Amino acid sequence: MSGAATHPATHTAGGAANRAIDVLVVGAGPAGLAAAHAAESNGAQVVVVDDNPQAGGQIWRGGPQHQPDPRARRLWDALRASPKVSFLHQARVLYAPAPGRLLVQTPHGAETLAYQKLILATGARERLLPFPGWTLPGVTGAGGLQALAKGGYPLAGKRVLVAGSGPLLLAVAATLRERGAQVVAIVEQAALPRLARFALGLPATPSKLQQAWQLMRRLRGVPYRHNSYVRSVASLLDDEQAGLTQPPALRVSVQRGGASETLDCDYLACGYGLLPNLELALALGCASAAGAVRVDQWQHSSVAGVYCAGEGTGVGGVDLALAEGRIAGLAAAERPDQARDHFAERARWQAFAGRLARTFVLRPELSALADDDTIVCRCEDVCHGELRQHNSWRSAKLHSRCGMGPCQGRICGGATELLYGWRPDSVRLPISPARIDSITTAS
Repeated sequence: MSGAATHPATHTAGGAANRAIDVLVVGAGPAGLAAAHAAESNGAQVVVVDDNPQAGGQIWRGGPQHQPDPRARRLWDALRASPKVSFLHQARVLYAPAPGRLLVQTPHGAETLAYQKLILATGARERLLPFPGWTLPGVTGAGGLQALAKGGYPLAGKRVLVAGSGPLLLAVAATLRERGAQVVAIVEQAALPRLARFALGLPATPSKLQQAWQLMRRLRGVPYRHNSYVRSVASLLDDEQAGLTQPPALRVSVQRGGASETLDCDYLACGYGLLPNLELALALGCASAAGAVRVDQWQHSSVAGVYCAGEGTGVGGVDLALAEGRIAGLAAAERPDQARDHFAERARWQAFAGRLARTFVLRPELSALADDDTIVCRCEDVCHGELRQHNSWRSAKLHSRCGMGPCQGRICGGATELLYGWRPDSVRLPISPARIDSITTAS
């Protein structure tokens, strides 16, 4: 295949330029790295664009070379040794100036990347849901606090309550405990019968059974509250004390079945699953269904030459992301025979993802926690009492500026979907915050 890419794999471009690329991969998490390796192994010149300083995405945060998962290290070693692969770190896609081109912004300038095939592996973000007190200092996303801990944020000796839904809570709690935090409890909204059925199905995926056993050992002694959810949180410090650098002490009201209890902590890490990052796919015109990019058996989207792999096609975890990434990379490199070899693996992990979704489906009580004064859109300070007067996302945007702040609906969009059944109907360009010179240079 034709095209050129620069080496070494950690290269970051500076200044605007045009480069021809066989396969452009957006996202350097497991799906993106697997896709890049599959395409490169079949002769394609590959460029991987990612907005983080290091490859690995959220799952392999800190760099794939530092992960206990041997698959991460093998992928990174192979990609770094290949002269056909280069990386653009700290690069954000702004928009597509023309078919087959993406404008990206790096710390050094803007660059237009021309490609033959495009693979979107843009991952997912946490779903955060509003409840009274969720904007208080010390209340964070579960995955967000985990990322801070992995980056060196000091949590030793701090009391942390981990709440929400899904297996991520266990991984978060284990990470925080390893960093010296005292995990007060894990609060899971799913009821025991669903959790039991899920546990009984784990032997069908031995690797997940082993992971579950390892997490249980690491979390021995940590209370696990099933059929429970956070109702509200309040600060125990007055306004003068809250100005101190120490995190405020929090009092969390937890509903446990028909009873309630209060738990005190320094941090509340709360997350209700993941939402695919669809902004780039939708901006390119890719069709979606049920909150995910619609793809065929080759991971090909509805747009010619554009593939999607990983959480963008539906949240399923690292194993499904790796399988989908390999299929997308091989299909983009025009090796459908090899891609077909991974269909069975993908099907197995899709079935596991289905069991996850059924087990941790969100309970209806969570949509009734916000009161009229609870902020839903944090960027624009728009409260539930104002938003529930509207009948659509567009009406709310026009009259209240909900979703028009810096996050462009990435946080409140997931909340308004659960609260009101809304879904954003458009993507505003540029997709990421842009410097003026990035846009003027490209135009």
